[in-house]
Amino acid sequence: MAPTIVLAFSGGLDTSVATRWLQEARGYDVFCLMVDLGRLPDVELARERATQAGAIGIDVVDARADFLRYFVFPALAAGAVYEGTYPLATALGRPLIAKLLVDKARELGATAVAHGCTGKGNDQVRFDISIRALGPELEIVGTARENKLNRDEAIAYAERHGIAVRQTLASPYSTDENLWGRSVEAGVLEDPWLEPPEDVYAWTQPLARTPAEPAYVEIGFVAGVPVALDGERLAAVELVERLNALAGAHGIGRIDHVENRLVGIKSREIYEAPAAVALIEAHRVLESLTLTKQQARFKERVAQEYADLIYNGLWFTAHHQDLAAYVQSTQRHVTGEVRVRLHHGTAVAVGRRADRSLYSHALATYSEGDQFDQDAARGFIKLWGLPVEVQARAQLQLDPGSGDPLQLGRPGE
Repeated sequence: MAPTIVLAFSGGLDTSVATRWLQEARGYDVFCLMVDLGRLPDVELARERATQAGAIGIDVVDARADFLRYFVFPALAAGAVYEGTYPLATALGRPLIAKLLVDKARELGATAVAHGCTGKGNDQVRFDISIRALGPELEIVGTARENKLNRDEAIAYAERHGIAVRQTLASPYSTDENLWGRSVEAGVLEDPWLEPPEDVYAWTQPLARTPAEPAYVEIGFVAGVPVALDGERLAAVELVERLNALAGAHGIGRIDHVENRLVGIKSREIYEAPAAVALIEAHRVLESLTLTKQQARFKERVAQEYADLIYNGLWFTAHHQDLAAYVQSTQRHVTGEVRVRLHHGTAVAVGRRADRSLYSHALATYSEGDQFDQDAARGFIKLWGLPVEVQARAQLQLDPGSGDPLQLGRPGE
């Protein structure tokens, strides 16, 4: 009896080929696990492909709500955006898929799990490290990095074995989609000089076809988590899906990025993330009302560390637990609403209010009702500037007639 392996199955080219290859080259009985993180392609067609490739079975798990609750929204609260650009949609999905792979392998008594990641990408790292953290007893097979088929060869392999796949030689893009975003690579995108052709995009309208008038949406948050649109309380999946459709119709969320992969190469990626772009901006603006200057400054550093951690596949680590505890603490008072204008590819916050806002109109206003004690300013400035004055007199010698203060920028002269 052949050993059983559980394959993370997307229904696309790489995993359809992997299903057959694991039987022919490695002698496994292959069970396919398809995880729905949103925007899943045709499930029945995927089942058909798994059957065509000889799988002993296939399960489809609806993990959309868990994906948002346990992965996406914590990253949103952290402000995690890789290299200031990428909202980490694909990266956030991999640890959840890895967990479900391990769970299914133990349920079936499988000895191994597999994924279709290539040896050049980041996903192999995310899968392998997550699986080792959660199921160290399981063997891991990276099918694409072991069979070493390029995209043209994989398409030919599928055709030889009677497996129908989406990709063709005329349309060689590799895509990944979930509720938080869509990624596209390969084909003509590998030349970073070329503008992405319009057929790359699926969720967002080109600017020429976006509405002439802006749309406004009010996004409600509770403790850093988005919970409502325009005053209507919504479940997480419905909220993100609605915002994806609304923001995408206004051309919001197109990202063309040359990023630094963990494996040491630069890669040109196209992302679409309408809801993510709008929510990240709204959350950032709400925090501007509810965090102190020191909290906001330090949280910027944490956000970068958090983004790197996600991108580099280190979700199931003690370091993540520590960072997550800090982020969760910062969100205690991030409750309120942000009004966002969606127009011609931009999501701009134009209004914000918070239940426990640190913004005081009475202190900020220059009009009647001003409660700021301006008489206190002179004493504050004197004490704040005292070290500068002392050093100037003792060391910099900038008393009248002692030299040109502009020369401070040219040491040694």
